[in-house]
Amino acid sequence: MLAPISWRVPPRHYGPWERFVSLLTEGLVGRGVDVTPFATGDSLPTARLASGVARGWAGDPEIDAKVAECLHIAAAFERAGEFDLLHNSFDFLPLSYCGLVSTPVLTTIHGFSSPRILPVYVKYNRRSAYVAISNADRHPSLDYLATIHHGIDTDAFHLHPAPGAYLLFFGRIHPDKGTAEAIEVAAGVGMPLVLAGIVQDQAYFDACVAPHIDGERVRFLGAVGADRRAEILGGALALLHLIGFDEPFGLSVVEAMACGTPVLAFGHGSVSEVVDPGITGAIVHSTEEAIRLLVQVMALDRNAVRRQFERRFSATRMAKDYLAIYHRLLGRPLSPPMAAALQQPIAADSNLN
Repeated sequence: MLAPISWRVPPRHYGPWERFVSLLTEGLVGRGVDVTPFATGDSLPTARLASGVARGWAGDPEIDAKVAECLHIAAAFERAGEFDLLHNSFDFLPLSYCGLVSTPVLTTIHGFSSPRILPVYVKYNRRSAYVAISNADRHPSLDYLATIHHGIDTDAFHLHPAPGAYLLFFGRIHPDKGTAEAIEVAAGVGMPLVLAGIVQDQAYFDACVAPHIDGERVRFLGAVGADRRAEILGGALALLHLIGFDEPFGLSVVEAMACGTPVLAFGHGSVSEVVDPGITGAIVHSTEEAIRLLVQVMALDRNAVRRQFERRFSATRMAKDYLAIYHRLLGRPLSPPMAAALQQPIAADSNLN
């Protein structure tokens, strides 16, 4: 399992790709699969860790990111012969190694940071099998084995039947994520708003967010670690996910649902695949519509929100879906642990095609 190395696995706070690797690794290990995660040396998986770098480059300015990434990827591919399969969750760079090994390579595409990286995916379209994380994020130039929605640990997030009295924005502070829009909606309904996340665009934060932070109507918590995510998400009356871009998949949306917290979201990207209107939230197209529908969203049955999450977005379901893809991709006898894990039925809500 090839993880990114911006952060450790699992991440202390931000790091959605690293969190995906952690959840999938633990889900596979729990089903008896022998997994070797390639991640930073300070990572904490229950599986046997392999690492060529001590720590993530995002938190250490002394590390040259490209040098660390090259050493990290090479470490995995140099051992390719030891594994049934290499699962790449690192983005496009490892694809250039695919032709150098005979071990099958599966790549989960977590989105396209720029159209300029697409030629790499196109070149290795048949050499590395691709999985999309949402139908909305599929590119017409590529072939996919499946769309597999993310799943999370159901035990890490518990239902909060009696939330606090605040609305929540949870994510990186960036124009794409709709922080200013969340502030506008909260002000429009006269409710306190909590902001949680890293500041990714300082100029945007200074101009559009900071002037509204007063510690009462708008509070800013900064990055929230794994130890507080459930508390903050579950304590909210609703999550405001008013994004302005085609988001491949929103983990914070699913995490909110796991706590019973309904979601009010703009319908960009994968939102329509994740939010079930009238059950787990509402999809709107303007801040005015968000203000108008917010009361209805907050009134949704939090137990029903949690049940829908359990049905659709558990880490167990995700692990089963990936095991099915491993089986299809390999098309040959599997190692005994992987073969045993595949004896269990595939979840009914998978989207394999």
